[in-house]
Amino acid sequence: MRCPIAVATLVLVQAAFAAAQVPAVDHHQHLFSPALAALISPPAPAAPTAPITAADLIKNLDAAGIMRAAVLSTAYIFEQPTRNVENAYAKVRVDNDWTSQQVAQFPDRLIGFCGLNPLKDYALDELARCAKDPNLRRGLKLHFGNSGVDYHDAQHIERLRRVFRAANGYRMAIVVHLRASFSQKLAYGRDEALIFLNELVPAAPDVVIQIAHLAGGGGPGDLAAQQALEVFADAVAKRDPRTRQTT
Repeated sequence: MRCPIAVATLVLVQAAFAAAQVPAVDHHQHLFSPALAALISPPAPAAPTAPITAADLIKNLDAAGIMRAAVLSTAYIFEQPTRNVENAYAKVRVDNDWTSQQVAQFPDRLIGFCGLNPLKDYALDELARCAKDPNLRRGLKLHFGNSGVDYHDAQHIERLRRVFRAANGYRMAIVVHLRASFSQKLAYGRDEALIFLNELVPAAPDVVIQIAHLAGGGGPGDLAAQQALEVFADAVAKRDPRTRQTT
């Protein structure tokens, strides 16, 4: 069975609202552990970032009339190239565990996805650990921008292939923030989307690969993201087997 790319999560949600229907599931939610909230807090005197728990999320879902949500761990933030975090891998593990514990409080409403930086030496070990966690085994969240992925670095692509193959073997769906780093000014657009489609998607032929934020990471003026999205839209229009489930 092949099931790669679910490009249109946001489009589906928008369509549901257009039909005056509330979506049954929010496919992209994040929680912030106390440690992560402290890490990303702005400098004083600005107000510190507050933790966001599963209980907070459930309140918001109830207010919106949404029954369920996928909670995507943001543990990879501890390994952003622009940060210098001591014992980062230990903090990644703790944050994934925290997400697991939060999701476990509402098993009928929330499912969790593991988060990691796919370029790190421990990536496969952490993925294997998450695959054994009943609250994280459903999927993997990758953030190419926060992880410093360079589409034109052959070693980066090979490390990504290994992670995709492993996730496929564990039958873990993959949610990917494709947009390359703004701060590092890494190349992103049509060519990079083609690299993703041609070199990474085939490494995970049996699981859903969801492209977050319609291949973007900024506002509507992100022309590079629009170019990337056009690659996937064209592939869908041509019925490329990598963009739809086939048996």
